[in-house]
Amino acid sequence: MAVTNRLTCYSDPADHYSHRVRLVLAEKGVSVEIIDVEQGRCPPKLAEVNPYGSVPTLVDRDLALYEASVVMEYLDERYPHPPLLPVYPVARANSRLLMHRIQRDWCVLVDRVLDKRSKEAERQLARKELRESLTGVSPLFADKAFFLSEELSLVDCCLLPILWRLPVLGIELPRPAKPLLDYMERQFAREAFQASLSAAERMMR
Repeated sequence: MAVTNRLTCYSDPADHYSHRVRLVLAEKGVSVEIIDVEQGRCPPKLAEVNPYGSVPTLVDRDLALYEASVVMEYLDERYPHPPLLPVYPVARANSRLLMHRIQRDWCVLVDRVLDKRSKEAERQLARKELRESLTGVSPLFADKAFFLSEELSLVDCCLLPILWRLPVLGIELPRPAKPLLDYMERQFAREAFQASLSAAERMMR
């Protein structure tokens, strides 16, 4: 019986955390089997490898990893080219801090808007906060090709799935956010980003 080393990734085709992992896989050019998992449904095989039944979950032979940030950093170490974290410890720490801030400052708001259990007033407030926050940081995208970097990093892989979902979130960025809008246009056109999109995500714009 042939043994395959192919990776398997359990992924929600509409979830921005799953999209992060698929984007890293696309940037690395890794051959992977993507298994779509709809929200609220847990295939038996996923339950066997992940006690939480959550996505994204990556299976690499006998190794099963869950939690998007853990999976992303594993992939960056397992497939080192192109590198998506800086070489030097201080720069790597700064990248991890930016990823943490994206989670604390923006992902929380995104999740609140997308959570249909939230009250409409809470969702509206989250939309307003996210729009204002993104507009406020827009000047940071003016000088470099990527987010505070000359090269694509895991930070961009966390941010871009959020920005792709702005129409679904009901958010339109104003003209003063032009540096961020230009960044979005450049990144969305990249071959790897397009390859990372699920059919459901392609319908979001």
